[in-house]
Amino acid sequence: MTYIVLGLLIFCAHLFSAWFSRRRIPDVLLLMIIGIVIGPVTGWVSPEDLSKVGPVFASLTLLFILFDSGLDMKLDTIRTYWQGVVQVTFLSFITAMATVAVIGYYYIGLEITPALILGSTVAGTAAAIVIPLVAQMRVSERTRVTLTLESAISGVLCIVATLSFIQGYKSGSPTPGIVIGQVIASMLIAMLLGVAGGIVWSSFMHRIRKLQNSMFLTPAFIFVIYGFTEALGYSGAVAALAFGLVMGNPEYFSPSFLSRFKLQPMTPLLETEKGFFKELVFILKTYFFVYIGICIPFTNTTALLYGLAIAAALFVVRFIIIALVGRKNTSDDRLTVSMMIPKGLVSAVLASMPETVNIQAGYTVIPGATTIKYVTYSVIFCSICICSILVLATSKRLIKNEPPLP
Repeated sequence: MTYIVLGLLIFCAHLFSAWFSRRRIPDVLLLMIIGIVIGPVTGWVSPEDLSKVGPVFASLTLLFILFDSGLDMKLDTIRTYWQGVVQVTFLSFITAMATVAVIGYYYIGLEITPALILGSTVAGTAAAIVIPLVAQMRVSERTRVTLTLESAISGVLCIVATLSFIQGYKSGSPTPGIVIGQVIASMLIAMLLGVAGGIVWSSFMHRIRKLQNSMFLTPAFIFVIYGFTEALGYSGAVAALAFGLVMGNPEYFSPSFLSRFKLQPMTPLLETEKGFFKELVFILKTYFFVYIGICIPFTNTTALLYGLAIAAALFVVRFIIIALVGRKNTSDDRLTVSMMIPKGLVSAVLASMPETVNIQAGYTVIPGATTIKYVTYSVIFCSICICSILVLATSKRLIKNEPPLP
């Protein structure tokens, strides 16, 4: 029965993708509904059944989505828009974290540092959700690059800030300088590792293609880069994005020392290889959204209401921020950037960390840990629903297969 369901999900994913183009029904939401039905509604699958496989699978999905996004981006475009990316990313992250922290402190009843932990957990955006949605919409290159890089960078900000607040709560109080230093180090070193891996791998591509079944070797090397970066304590997601950027832009990363070591010039990926990665991303994305639906907690009504309130507040704040900083963009671009703030994998992983700290210590180190977890799960669900509804409501303006705007 399990294999039948897995096969049917792929057929449903293709069908939902077609519906998204024709009927304006976001495939993300439909896949989540399937997860809700087979999870919380019927109880066929529970989050506990996927407790060991789920996080690994979610990381795998994020890894390949970021790599594929890096392949599609051009460095000339990034160089043109990087200032806007930094402005949107950091301003959105700080305001979102502050907004949620205020709600957590004054309305949910958390202490100030646990409220900040909740805020940093849900302040970023989900690359595994944003990137596939944007790929199906008619947006400018500036918007696509902004949203892709924001989702990768904000994930790092979420991880570093949350861990810093947790450590700071255990030891006294987090130092802003330490938090900022860790963020910069994590992103820069991860980028350097991804770039170095991309240069090495691209230089050997002409030899690798001579091996049998060589198309699977590039995904295998992505695993190595991701795992090595994570083992060093840095962001494997950023390394995967940087690796994809190098593989997609080899003409910018051909160092002169390659000839000294008798290495061939960097080789771009073939169209068949890129097509293979996109098919892989499609399959992983399908199962990921179903997994998210399975993990949504519907037993805690209070947490769901708080999650809805926080998600709504985050969208309001986002619309205000983009209206202020995005005046040079078109109205469609501002609208797209404003509504693309769903939460996902990173938030789900970080949500359980305060509770894990309490379990490992054997006593309550961080008060309100369970509340943080359930509210975060609710924010994930509500933010994805709101984002999907907004995409549906604005689809006549933003979906790719519509006639081009005059």
